[in-house]
Amino acid sequence: MYERKYETMNETSAFGGGWIAVIALIVVLMFGGSFAGGGRQDVSTIVNDAINAQSTQTGIRDVLLSSANNNYETAQLINSQTLAMMAQNNTNQISVLEGYNAMTLANANAFAELRQQMAALGFQMQSCCCDIKTQMLQYRLDDAERRNVVLDGQISNYNQTQTLLGTMGKWVANPASAAAAA
Repeated sequence: MYERKYETMNETSAFGGGWIAVIALIVVLMFGGSFAGGGRQDVSTIVNDAINAQSTQTGIRDVLLSSANNNYETAQLINSQTLAMMAQNNTNQISVLEGYNAMTLANANAFAELRQQMAALGFQMQSCCCDIKTQMLQYRLDDAERRNVVLDGQISNYNQTQTLLGTMGKWVANPASAAAAA
């Protein structure tokens, strides 16, 4: 930022920076008391008027200088406040963006995990269906094997009966002659 200082000419002079006072003093020293009398103004009045005018000008200059300095300081305060507000706004925007990025990342992670769980569930369902089908086929096989065992037993009994009947000849369970003989 630019820093501005207000300076005036002759601030270092012994007369308060005014040329009028210097000129008035030179006039007084040169002419001494020759102005006294004869309808002329008194030298002390001229010097007092010059000093009063110089004092008034110095006061006005000081008021203007103070006003300019106050304006400059006010502008600097406004600049400082503006910079502070811009820095806070930048910080807020960064915080919002970081929060948005964190939410986006969390959502992406959640959806990735959901996809993974859905794929695992699909695999489990497929495995479950295959397991159920396999178990149902196993039950059918077990039932068929039990029927085979029963049927094999029946066939075996029939074959044994036929073999016994074939070796014994014709066999009648209740012969009519045996019933009459008795």
